[in-house]
Amino acid sequence: MNEAPENVRLIGGEMLLWSDMSNMAGITDWRGTASELIGRMVPDSGRVLLVGPHPQALVDDVVERAPSAAMLLRSYPDACALAERHPELEVFCGRLEAFAAPEPYELVLALDGLLRTHSAEAPAAAWNESLGALADLVAPGGRLVLGVRNDLGVDRFMEARPADRDGGDDQWAPHGFDPSYPSGPGVLDSALEAAGLTVQRCYAAYPGRQAPRALLAREALAFDLPDALTFTLSARGGDRMLVADPLRLTRLVFRHRLGEELAPQWLVVATRPPWRARMVELPLGLVEQDSAVHELTHAGLRRLPDGEERPIPAGRVVEEILVEACAREDVRMVRELLTGLAAWVEAGGEPSAATDGLVYDGERFAALGPGPRPSTPPDPRIALCRILWRFAVRLLAAGHHHPWPWPLEADQLTLTLCGMAGRPCDPGDLDLARKLDAELGHPAELAEQAPTYRDLLGARDRLADQLTLALARISRLETKLSYRERELVRAKAKLRRSQRKATAYRRTLGYRLSRRLARPRKVARKVIRLLSG
Repeated sequence: MNEAPENVRLIGGEMLLWSDMSNMAGITDWRGTASELIGRMVPDSGRVLLVGPHPQALVDDVVERAPSAAMLLRSYPDACALAERHPELEVFCGRLEAFAAPEPYELVLALDGLLRTHSAEAPAAAWNESLGALADLVAPGGRLVLGVRNDLGVDRFMEARPADRDGGDDQWAPHGFDPSYPSGPGVLDSALEAAGLTVQRCYAAYPGRQAPRALLAREALAFDLPDALTFTLSARGGDRMLVADPLRLTRLVFRHRLGEELAPQWLVVATRPPWRARMVELPLGLVEQDSAVHELTHAGLRRLPDGEERPIPAGRVVEEILVEACAREDVRMVRELLTGLAAWVEAGGEPSAATDGLVYDGERFAALGPGPRPSTPPDPRIALCRILWRFAVRLLAAGHHHPWPWPLEADQLTLTLCGMAGRPCDPGDLDLARKLDAELGHPAELAEQAPTYRDLLGARDRLADQLTLALARISRLETKLSYRERELVRAKAKLRRSQRKATAYRRTLGYRLSRRLARPRKVARKVIRLLSG
């Protein structure tokens, strides 16, 4: 074993051959929203402590901002690597219960929670006991930022894999048997109060526990959030096996005002009394869109750091309206909406917009925000083709039903949609639309993962119903055909009997005599007509 750097201190319970950073799949990848929130709370003069593994970018940002920073890790290799990266950082290696801080800290960060503060060298303490040990490290007037994963979050209802396989080897102790682990926001508040802390803000992290990009405070979730905001708070994972469509479940969660109870993760900010005279006001919410962080206010969104506040447009998301209309096979609704969308694009609409970034209030369209601008203004017909092509890709990738069974590819479906909008396009226009999409960034591609299990079951049931109807129609047609065939046989038999009777009648003596006697009369009639003519 190599010699540890001078700024590493072993406190007991350190894991010498274990690394948490080698398996980042189980560690939350906090990004711009968390960095913005923590940046507002880093004291100008004071000590900051990070407990547990954190993303490297977040650690670098805190070390750069804080006048004095320290970190507590259970992994000895991770502690040595971090100490070499930041020689000015004081690194403690061991378990949380064995850590005796010389002085409390003005800011304690435990965004990964408390599950990775235990050591395999000793039995894991209960969650509330670990919380008490963590709360003792907070100075009077200081703050604690704690991340807590929700065992009944909305993401648990989407994931097909069992939850105990998320972290792999680091979960040597089964999770879910600790009665002190918080089961909801109310229980979490009570546990923090019992530890001597006061909750200042409790944020719900969306769309998932792996890489949250939105933090919404409890005060914001108490009201009906606009569809333009909640629609973007759900996303598919790249390598996840999904049971249900994340968009549908997340939309139901917000519509029933269960955004806090069913959040994938909570990020709580608590303080130890007494409060400071100058306490930094925390944001109502932070949302990351297109690599930019926006602050949620009572009037709308404000792009950070110095953007102007703009209201969130009202109305329903266009993609949701189209998916719903396609599910009902309401072709008329699709045609009317696409015709209005084409007119909006031709009237100078946002060229970089997409159906998942547009809202419609029944009269007008509005983009959720300004997007990247192309080098040259595109042809409105090409811009519309790009919008519909992105929608076709997302529709087919999600496995949604649509009323056009013949297009098997996104290109064919796009040409169909352009025709319904009254702006027919050809394959050449479609190539230009794909080039425009690549120029604007985030090109749409068919997802590699299959549709969710529930979508597949729904498609199977729908096809089974269609097959049942087709078989019933075939059975009715076969019954009608059999009846017609029997009627035809009876008619042919009746015709044959009539023909036999006529043949027998023509062979009789009376019929032959009448035919011979009738000939002179016919001749006489013809002569009289000629003479009288």
